[in-house]
Amino acid sequence: MAQVGDTAIEMEPLLPPAVTSYDASPPAAGPCPATSTIGDVAPCTAAYSMDRALYSYYGGPLYQVKRASDGTTRDIGLLSAGGYVNAFEQDSFCGNTPCTITKLYDQSPMWNDLTVAPGGGAATSPDQPASATALPITVNGHKAYGVDIEPGMGYRNNVTQGIAVNGQPEGMYMVASGTHANPACCFDFGNGEANSIDNHAAHMDAVNLSTTCWPGGQCTGNGPWVQADLEDGLFMGAKNTNLANLGNSSDFVTALLKNNGQTTFALKGGNAQAGGLSTWHDGPLPSDPVSYAPMKQEGGIILGTGGDNSNWGTGSFFEGVMTAGYPSDAADNAVQAGIVAAGYAGNSAGVSAVASAAGPAVAHDGYTSVYTVDAGGEPGVTAGDLQETFLPALGAGWTTQDLSKLYQVPTV
Repeated sequence: MAQVGDTAIEMEPLLPPAVTSYDASPPAAGPCPATSTIGDVAPCTAAYSMDRALYSYYGGPLYQVKRASDGTTRDIGLLSAGGYVNAFEQDSFCGNTPCTITKLYDQSPMWNDLTVAPGGGAATSPDQPASATALPITVNGHKAYGVDIEPGMGYRNNVTQGIAVNGQPEGMYMVASGTHANPACCFDFGNGEANSIDNHAAHMDAVNLSTTCWPGGQCTGNGPWVQADLEDGLFMGAKNTNLANLGNSSDFVTALLKNNGQTTFALKGGNAQAGGLSTWHDGPLPSDPVSYAPMKQEGGIILGTGGDNSNWGTGSFFEGVMTAGYPSDAADNAVQAGIVAAGYAGNSAGVSAVASAAGPAVAHDGYTSVYTVDAGGEPGVTAGDLQETFLPALGAGWTTQDLSKLYQVPTV
């Protein structure tokens, strides 16, 4: 366990600023200043990171954790304003007791913080918080953590400021994992319904990274693919078929979506550790069988779940930004360069347990897991696959996942 020095400083949260106008004065050192270099056409209206400041001047908390031993919470801040997360603050607070992530702070002037998602039309019970320790990584050599989304988990804010509604233009990106994804709905980040119910086509505008090839579509390879969740469909282009979308399976992935709200949207993706962005689509909004032009966004913000709280997806989240206005290609490129410079490294899939066949129940990040070797005979299950049945969070129901398929564990 890492130790905290004698001079550790307690970080206090900033008071919510009055929202009057966008301050474009900070130097272009993070993604929000980068997107503001286009004449304030696309200021950040939501900016979340587990790992770094997204404004060069930001000195507030990044996220909040809650420990199981006594139910107390702690805001986790930065080593310095404009810098990287102080992960030792979390380690000291959590100690040897399980901790969960209960809030992601919005660094933008809009103060659109994310908390654990309430129930919705698809999953009526409130979601579970993610473990605070299941996804250790580094940023520029500094210890850090990500959000490990497993089925039943998600974050949301249905009452927001500055988020696009009713066909207004917007952009968004997230840094996620190309090695931690599944075909279930919905590992999304972006604009969702304000009532957590499926209000049908064009009421969502969220970037999705998953191995879901939408029914009736055609996909190249095994994914995961950067797609647009526009409600009642995942789209790689004007339809849910785009054979030019080759997927993004790198350890860390930049997934980007921008939408002018009226006629056009664009999808881009890239390796978040090196190189630039590939453009997978830059053209018309879907129109068949239902028109998505114009959009009908409602301005909710979702992370790790669908607009109606479809919370069966998996994924890793490290940072994400939403903008008002349609960012330029130059702004997209600047954002990608800044992400690469941030120096993400480590295992983006998080702590995966590898155990012997039919092993005993063991601690899985503070919760219980049982490992078995499947005999086969069920759809999609191969004989000899290593299965994990676990509690994703205290009080949650049991969940089973096929470790052999998720993490390429050899069959027994």
